[in-house]
Amino acid sequence: MFWLAAPAGAANPAEWTTPIAPFRIADNLYYVGSEDLASYLIVTPKGDILINSSLEASVPLIAKSVEQLGFRMTEIKILLISHAHADHDAGSAAILNLTKMNGQGAKYMVMDGDVTVVESGGAKDFAYPRDTYPPAKVDRVLHDGDEVRLGGAVLVAHKTAGHTAGCTTWTMRVTDEGKPRDVVIVGSWNVNPGFRLVDQPGRPASYPGIAADYQRTFVTLKSLPCDIFLGAHGAYFGMLEKLQQAQAGAGEKIWIDPEGYRAAVAERQQAFEVEWKRQQGGG
Repeated sequence: MFWLAAPAGAANPAEWTTPIAPFRIADNLYYVGSEDLASYLIVTPKGDILINSSLEASVPLIAKSVEQLGFRMTEIKILLISHAHADHDAGSAAILNLTKMNGQGAKYMVMDGDVTVVESGGAKDFAYPRDTYPPAKVDRVLHDGDEVRLGGAVLVAHKTAGHTAGCTTWTMRVTDEGKPRDVVIVGSWNVNPGFRLVDQPGRPASYPGIAADYQRTFVTLKSLPCDIFLGAHGAYFGMLEKLQQAQAGAGEKIWIDPEGYRAAVAERQQAFEVEWKRQQGGG
């Protein structure tokens, strides 16, 4: 299953706010999110990196998970997101406040296409302008291929737009049993209900070039080397099922799933193409 954003005014899925115990995925990479809204902590000697602040209501859960692992919110030096939808960035202002020590907090870094949405608190989102949240100032505007570096950790920001204009897939390398492993954290690949891929009279595309952005996204995703398959939602990579297996004895090797990654990319590309063709036919 691949979760789509809840429509404005709709109740959020319970999985978005149901807590689970935080856990290590591999090396210095930890999971600190809920059953489905994924947040990741990358720990380094120079401070930590958090990916995804999730909902405003998620902030206490994330903070508790970070502390449960033995780390502190004030050790977070960089905040990143997968994309500018409320289920991944609405808690950013609160997270940034929790990271402050002596008046200095984490630096917020966001892909170029999503900056105006983040800084407007969601009001400038093409799909969900009513899903507003506290705005947060972006400290560094990222571009496709930019690197985020801290304490030996290197994350690469891949612009995989379509789902939002600045949707970002993050890649990094970790060491697993002495071997380097490529990690892919998918931003999103979904065409949500109501997204317009085609310009038609009275029904313009959701934003200019959205279909071309999706096409480029799938080219990018298929090009990425992947050992450890992760994503902005746990459902993208079968997290709960894999976690069960890990706890039953499979251990951290369960997160190594290059075949699952390739299959998921192919399935989501096909879903996009089916919807694009439907809309081209006037649907």
